[in-house]
Amino acid sequence: MPEHEPVAPTTARDTPGSPLLRVRGVAKSFHGHRVLHGVDIDLRAGQVLGLVGENGAGKSTLMKILAGVHAPDEGSVEIDGSPVSFSHPVQAQHAGLSTVFQEFNLLPERTIAENIWLGREPRRRGLVDTARMARDTDALLADLGVTNVSARQRVRSLSVAEQQIVEIAKAVSFDARVIQMDEPTAALADHEVELLYGIIERLTSRGVAIVYVSHRLKEIFDLCDTITVLKDGAQVTTMPAAELDQAELVRLMVGRSISSFFPDKLPGTELGAARLELTGAGNGYVDRVDLTVRGGEIVGIAGLQGSGRTELLEAVFGVRPFSRGEMRVDGETRRTRSPRQAIRGGVAMVTEDRKATGLSLNQTILDNALGVVRSVFPGRTGEARRRVPGLLSSLEISARALDQEVQFLSGGNQQKVVLARWLATDPGVVLMDEPTRGIDVGAKHSIYELMRELASQGVAVLMVSSELPEVIGMSDRIVVMRDGRVAGELPAGATEERVLGLATGVTGVTPAPDAGHAPGRHTQEVAS
Repeated sequence: MPEHEPVAPTTARDTPGSPLLRVRGVAKSFHGHRVLHGVDIDLRAGQVLGLVGENGAGKSTLMKILAGVHAPDEGSVEIDGSPVSFSHPVQAQHAGLSTVFQEFNLLPERTIAENIWLGREPRRRGLVDTARMARDTDALLADLGVTNVSARQRVRSLSVAEQQIVEIAKAVSFDARVIQMDEPTAALADHEVELLYGIIERLTSRGVAIVYVSHRLKEIFDLCDTITVLKDGAQVTTMPAAELDQAELVRLMVGRSISSFFPDKLPGTELGAARLELTGAGNGYVDRVDLTVRGGEIVGIAGLQGSGRTELLEAVFGVRPFSRGEMRVDGETRRTRSPRQAIRGGVAMVTEDRKATGLSLNQTILDNALGVVRSVFPGRTGEARRRVPGLLSSLEISARALDQEVQFLSGGNQQKVVLARWLATDPGVVLMDEPTRGIDVGAKHSIYELMRELASQGVAVLMVSSELPEVIGMSDRIVVMRDGRVAGELPAGATEERVLGLATGVTGVTPAPDAGHAPGRHTQEVAS
């Protein structure tokens, strides 16, 4: 295949009975600690293998071994029957195995074409042939069914989903026959996930094999033919997706049965007085919002991307203050103009992106947990310092010590540090924007239990989530937003059909996967 042409369809050498990727007995240790124990994988052309497990299960280590970032201590890897050994990611790419990592590796000031062909630019008379590079890039994107971006656009102008597409296109440009995808939908909206589903379907129909890592179990069942479960570095099982259901997969991942994935209210939880009240509240993003959240209550906010869900929380928290209407906290009218004012008034906000806005990654666990108190309530720092170790312990944060830097924690443990940071302020109202995004199933369950515990203590919880099972499973009431306004309110246990009907303004809408589903794949509804 010429260097800069789109990948060609798989040839006859990829027979159905012959694994395209074969992994046998792969093991790895770091500093004497065994993190991967003898993993075996067979992946055939056109198949999608779901790789699942809690944070720390060994998924990332296995992916990095296959990508050429780490060398295995034991075991072997074969591609199309030939043994391979990589000491650098470029070697893996040239062997036909590309990886799309969760953290993008793109240069924002360069164009899409320049990013895709970086270090491999076509040349004409000794100069970079920019015209050919642009043509090849547009052909590559068109081959993936992508028409909304062009080769000469700069990466800084792209959405997260479009940057994800560039990473996938870059992987395909190496004539990839196996592509690993690490949490590819973690930061995508529902309609953007649908685009990714379509790209995966195109790739697999041409014989490309996919290793798919995700904490969103619904996607695993939607897309994957086979599921491999890792736990504590060991391979628990590899089974056809059709032979598993949600309950069994969760049990295999966490090593115990979670009889009720979404915990019930704790005994003694009582509905108290209104702690947050909005009347005709609005600004440039939301309008005429009437909403009440009482102590002891979890209210879920549902709606499509762009419906105003996050903007509503940010208005309550003073990031984008209300310019009209009225807001009352614990019965007192508030004119909150900044997050500092909101915090002083007993409001806390767990933001959507914990790495960008929730944590100081290069600081310790203890410093992060004390960060808000030190900034807003400096006089309480001594008291908070005495309380925080117990608070962190109650959240069951898995860490070497409190002086460990947060950047080295798993996603689930990082999210628990975020929660500790806010709980240290003793809030009466807790705003949660996508509180379980990008964390494993066991950590999700722990956060759900914490939410129930907060409600039992009389805290009012207002939660935004893009995952309908989560909204339905955790909410005492569901408020649905559309076009910046409240479209309606539903009781606990409302169906996805009713939520989607209000979110879209279409009555009688039929529930569908969050982002559609790949034809011929599994479409079992599971809580993720």
